[in-house]
Amino acid sequence: MEFSAEQIAQLLGGTVEGSGDVKVNNLSKIEEGKPNTLSFLANPKYTEFIYTTNASIVIVSNSFKAEHELPATCTLIRVEDPYQSFAILLEQYNQITNNKTGISKTASIPDSASIGSDCYIGDYVSIGENVTIGNNVKIHAGCCIADSSQIGDDSILFSNASIYSNCVIGKSCTIHSGVVIGSDGFGFAPNSENNYKKVPQIGNVIVEDHVEIGSNTCIDRATLGSTIIRKGVKLDNLIQIAHNVEIGENTVIAGQTGIAGSTKIGANCMIGGQVGIVGHLKIANGVKIAAQSGIESSIEQEGEIVQGSPAFSIGKYKRSYVLFRSMPKVKAKIDELEKELKELKKRM
Repeated sequence: MEFSAEQIAQLLGGTVEGSGDVKVNNLSKIEEGKPNTLSFLANPKYTEFIYTTNASIVIVSNSFKAEHELPATCTLIRVEDPYQSFAILLEQYNQITNNKTGISKTASIPDSASIGSDCYIGDYVSIGENVTIGNNVKIHAGCCIADSSQIGDDSILFSNASIYSNCVIGKSCTIHSGVVIGSDGFGFAPNSENNYKKVPQIGNVIVEDHVEIGSNTCIDRATLGSTIIRKGVKLDNLIQIAHNVEIGENTVIAGQTGIAGSTKIGANCMIGGQVGIVGHLKIANGVKIAAQSGIESSIEQEGEIVQGSPAFSIGKYKRSYVLFRSMPKVKAKIDELEKELKELKKRM
């Protein structure tokens, strides 16, 4: 599928500088630009490549000023924010490439399931009893949707994602390969024989609208009630979210983070990779947690930034870290002073 510079500019609300008729059929990085591809320049570090790129169209900011002559084959589209504009195009590209419809003959779908219009259900998908699937949902090969679950309009489940029974997925969600939603929470009670009896996990998971969940992330069902992922949350790959956790709107969490049971995380938080959060805590809105931090107590101040394990205010952490790195010098100075003190005592 081809698009002209004029068509792209209209979509982005930009202006064409060069030929509006030039067409592209693919995307490329500016340093690897090829004829008939579209690229963008957002980071000043890559400015040098615009003078040598072979990309046919490059999206640039309105403020971009060429310091050298641009390739004759390069048409510019000027926009307010090149990065955001390119993201819009990538989203459109994804919608086009993922716009499959139809139901595979190898899919297993009971009569009690409700399937909306314009859906795609791939090979060997298994759908349970009383499942409800909205309009324009895309479920790729090997996914398992267990009994009485719901999936909202325009959501996408990539291959081999598993949704356990009674879980709810909202509208326009993206669930990547290997995700498990609704597996049992880690609930075991010790008994008099020094072993553990499993506590049944009879709650569910609710994922609200516009959530994206990265590959192999696991979200456990609640013991009672619901584990809740609020609207607009973005989860990276390989994250563990335990039973009865609640994550507030538009919070983003990087890979390999683990959140223990019943912790409540506020809205608009940013949590780095490999963060560990113990259970039954409350994290206020807008909190930022640096990578590899350990959170063992609630963070009640909105907008606070913490780092370390156990974590504390990032300003104090940085000052402490400067002192920590100076410890070898401090020790050497102490050893020197002790030696001098011993010499003084000998003379007395």
